[in-house]
Amino acid sequence: MPDVVLPADELGRVHFVGIGGAGLSAIARIMAGRGLSVTGSDDQDTPFLPSLRELGVPVHLGYAAEHLGDLGPDDTVVVTTAAREDNPEVVEARRRGVRVLPRSAGLQSVMLGRRVLAVAGTHGKTTTTSLLTSALLACDVDPTYAVGGVLTATGRNADAGSGELFVAEADESDGAFLVYTPWAAIVTSVEADHLDVWGTEEAYRAGFVQFLDRIDPAGLLVCCTADAGAAELAAVAEARGLRVVRVGEADGDDVRASDLAFEGSTSSFTVHDGETGLGRVRLQIPGRHYVHDALAALALGLRLGLPFDRLRAGLEAFTGSGRRMEPKGEAADIRVVDSYAHHPVEIAGDLAAARSVAGDGRLVVAFQPHLVSRTRVFGAAMGEALGAADEVVVLDVYLAREDADPEVTGRLVADAVPLPADRVVFVPDVAAAVEALAARARPGDLVLTLGAGNVTEVGPRLLARLEERSDA
Repeated sequence: MPDVVLPADELGRVHFVGIGGAGLSAIARIMAGRGLSVTGSDDQDTPFLPSLRELGVPVHLGYAAEHLGDLGPDDTVVVTTAAREDNPEVVEARRRGVRVLPRSAGLQSVMLGRRVLAVAGTHGKTTTTSLLTSALLACDVDPTYAVGGVLTATGRNADAGSGELFVAEADESDGAFLVYTPWAAIVTSVEADHLDVWGTEEAYRAGFVQFLDRIDPAGLLVCCTADAGAAELAAVAEARGLRVVRVGEADGDDVRASDLAFEGSTSSFTVHDGETGLGRVRLQIPGRHYVHDALAALALGLRLGLPFDRLRAGLEAFTGSGRRMEPKGEAADIRVVDSYAHHPVEIAGDLAAARSVAGDGRLVVAFQPHLVSRTRVFGAAMGEALGAADEVVVLDVYLAREDADPEVTGRLVADAVPLPADRVVFVPDVAAAVEALAARARPGDLVLTLGAGNVTEVGPRLLARLEERSDA
């Protein structure tokens, strides 16, 4: 990180290495929306790139030094955390003396001068950021937002709004959230993850305590007390004199949900702010964990002085964000849903929500572990959580930024699933997963694909396979 992060309009021309990722594409979109000169490269054509091209942003596929064009010392290169040091564009930028920034500094540069609302936590960041954005849009405050997934309402993961508010997903995976200076923050949960970066659970939790120091003393912290780690963090924040708003289902929570009801793909609950009953909210997404996410977004909106009815309208209009319990389609009377869950707690939450959606049908799950380091630590717990399904297909580990380890494969997860052996299968890749699911799923079933890697390709390919079977 540089000692001083410059405002975006002082960065010159900005080139993004890894522009197709959720984080960098959001920053690039905001900069382009503000009229800055933006270019980028990525090694694959991702779903985030079409909306950038619509803004006129030149995007190169593949990495090469010449993609930097005439970039010089007054310009900037923003680099994804997934890029290696020998990336030719990074090497060339350093050779020319071009300013090179990590993703976190790029996001901080577009935040400067705005009232930042940051959403952090081990689980639920993207959904909560999306819900908060949807609620604020319904209040006509036109926020800038940067989300780690596509917001269904807009079809984009970011926009440069004209209002003073900036809603940002604050990622802890690489410590990026320790760069930002939010006026207010939501912390959904604090549970060990990303130990390849943090090293120990103690260090990971200490990072969230350090995050408290980044919040404006005149601002506030919203914490979901259903999570023990977030509840502990709330107590630390309060002891430091920070204003804390607790949300959940407990009697002592400041903003509380009661009378929860789950029907199909919907969730409804009554909201209480202190002793005052505000009314009932009906979400178009299933699951208790999503109720808590919505409650956190609602609480922050209320503390901003925005009206409950408008906030509720935004929450009720929210139909999801990309890869968060996202319906992919139906074929042969088999429904397919895709979700990003890759941690045992997230898996358990999404399987519980999927049960409601499945109704009388069976729940068939395809899960792809993400990262060798995470699978080494949590593989057994992942398998245990998958035991809530009726049938399970486990793919091999999606490597992402790490090298393979023959001792750590998806079989670690499959072997830990507490189901009869004939209801669990380990397969090597996406193609094999599609065939395994096609063989196991039957009319009335719900197929749920889970993971942070390319398992998202399974759903569409399975639907095509089922269509072929129906037509035969």
